[in-house]
Amino acid sequence: MLSLLSTLLPRPLGLLALLLVLVAPVQVQQPASTSDDNQSDTVAPQDQAAQDEQIEPDAALSPVFRSGINFIRVDAVVTDNDGNHVTDLDVSDFEVYEDGELQTIETFERVAIGAVPESDARPATSISNRNDEEREADRRDVRVFVIFFDDYHVRFENGQRASLQLTEFLRNNLLPTDLVAVMYPLTPVSDVRFSRNHEAVIAQVEEFYGRKYRYEPENLFEQEYWNYPPQVVEQIRNQVSLSALNGLMVRLGGLREGRKSVLLVSEGYTNYVPPQLRESMDGSFNPARLDPNAAESPIEETHQLFSDSSLILRLRELFQVANRFNTSVYSLDPRGFTVGEYDLSQPDISYRTNRRVLRTTQDTLYLLSEQTDGRAIVNRNDIVPGLRQMMRDSSAYYLLGYTSSQSPLDGKFHEIDVQLKRDDLQVRSRRGYWALTERDVERALSPEAVAPPRAVDVALSALAEPRRGHTIRTWVGTARGENGRTLVRFAWEPVRDFGGSEGPARVLLTAMGDAGGAFFRGRIPEQSRSAGRGLASPPSGMVNAAMMASFEADPGEMQINVSVEGANGEVLDRDRERIDVPDFTGANLILSTPSFVRARNTMMWRELVDDWDAVPAVSREFRRTERLLLRFETYAPGATVPSVEAWLLNRRGDRMFPLIVQPADDGRRYQVDIQPASLAPGEYVVELSATTPSDELTELVAFRLGS
Repeated sequence: MLSLLSTLLPRPLGLLALLLVLVAPVQVQQPASTSDDNQSDTVAPQDQAAQDEQIEPDAALSPVFRSGINFIRVDAVVTDNDGNHVTDLDVSDFEVYEDGELQTIETFERVAIGAVPESDARPATSISNRNDEEREADRRDVRVFVIFFDDYHVRFENGQRASLQLTEFLRNNLLPTDLVAVMYPLTPVSDVRFSRNHEAVIAQVEEFYGRKYRYEPENLFEQEYWNYPPQVVEQIRNQVSLSALNGLMVRLGGLREGRKSVLLVSEGYTNYVPPQLRESMDGSFNPARLDPNAAESPIEETHQLFSDSSLILRLRELFQVANRFNTSVYSLDPRGFTVGEYDLSQPDISYRTNRRVLRTTQDTLYLLSEQTDGRAIVNRNDIVPGLRQMMRDSSAYYLLGYTSSQSPLDGKFHEIDVQLKRDDLQVRSRRGYWALTERDVERALSPEAVAPPRAVDVALSALAEPRRGHTIRTWVGTARGENGRTLVRFAWEPVRDFGGSEGPARVLLTAMGDAGGAFFRGRIPEQSRSAGRGLASPPSGMVNAAMMASFEADPGEMQINVSVEGANGEVLDRDRERIDVPDFTGANLILSTPSFVRARNTMMWRELVDDWDAVPAVSREFRRTERLLLRFETYAPGATVPSVEAWLLNRRGDRMFPLIVQPADDGRRYQVDIQPASLAPGEYVVELSATTPSDELTELVAFRLGS
């Protein structure tokens, strides 16, 4: 652990360094495949014509296509003592070490992109569809940039200043062949459009303005939390921005193998809000607003430490994904030279607190840039030198390929160290990669990987329209009960808003075993006696007064009879279904039925995270503005605790990226945090896997994201 952290932290970063040390032990390792194993949807835009550059492959080591599971590509930038890029080296000048062991360089390319195209260079073609975009982006003589305007974390006046300088720079420094895209935190990843129409890109840059500490809603998503206190809003904005960046990295990884650059225009991140700026949900007066020293205590410094811990986990995950897909982040802080985070428009905050928060936000930018082989443009009134550095890094570099001599299949991080045999030159490169696991390799080499696995089709079939006369949807889940029995949960919801009293109001559920006995009979939700029907209190096992009930049943076949009733007791629909109730006490590894719970805002999210009895979502269609938890339990013989992983798949069954699995304290329950904001509308599948030394189990769960 310490060796890994020393790799991730080349220089002290104050609070962030301490946070990384504190939170690292709870981070679930995320085994990553090479960029070829990850795909993301792309959308093509407009274009313009071009000019080209040159690639000089080494004659003896011309590039070859590799499919080996341990073949690693790493880009390296070489400069002299004056900071000038060096482009005339050959393979004999380089040494590549993995975890301290020398590797054999098998492929070597020089990429030297100049303003004047070579006479024999293939002309750049227009971009009119997705295929055109992918074809042009994959060329070594094309630079790929994304400008990420994090308007949630840039003040209005700073955004204007950055926009003016950035506009002038782009107009004078872009090459005609450069592919450029613009993205905001709320931009769907599928809508990120790369273009050679640089004037159109510049027009978007000119329109940029910052919204930091401005909470007036500008869209439907923001209207959901516009009246929340600032400390809640800031956390929401951090989640949205970092999720969007994560999705962008995944998409760039599917676009090309070579170097990609993201210019992040942001004033940095923190979840901490000083007590002077906090507000209560009921609107009562905050006395700390009158005390500039309210944050000057060890308790408040500890509060900042732990409020930022989840944020640092997200940052750590982000630069891992960026390194996996050879993407460098160049952070541009538009504040220039500044002495504090807060200005005169806000309550008086002590200088010490002001500086502490400023240092934290700047450290997040340093961290993202330094860990992705980019540069942080911080404390600069003139941003042009930093932007020129980004252009030069993308114009002159080397692509080195090697097959790992250690052939790691452990799913762990492995350090890469690129060195030069010349003392008068400096080299920069990504710091390492996440290895595959043996299970990843088996899946990649299996014949089923060629075609969509049947299991994926079965999972997607759950997204079909309900069969019960299009009146209600139902969900039935099972888990381990008491005394060898099985816990059954039944939930339902109307398929739509029927309006008035015409739609379904209750469901009469009867669950019968093979022997003829009833495991459960009751209405969901139950009526009171005053309504003239039903029992005075809910039946035993009712989880809440909403649309769900739970009961225990014997393993084996069970028949459930459903009668859908209206508000006046009339029967609207009937259905009968046979269900196999599993036995959770056997000798084999088994999972409970996975269930989704949804949160439409941060307050609801905070309640759901620790509420394991929350009613699951019956429908599998969600909004991109929601936050999802996928929950399940594992049962293994004896005291064995399985190893659990989760991956997000597209509808073809291709792995996109790993998901973080958060275990509960009991070692049996797990939940997977899914953030749809970074995903395009469409159908997705979550692959859950549990492994013990003697057993292995995989289950697929599908869901759909609306626009």
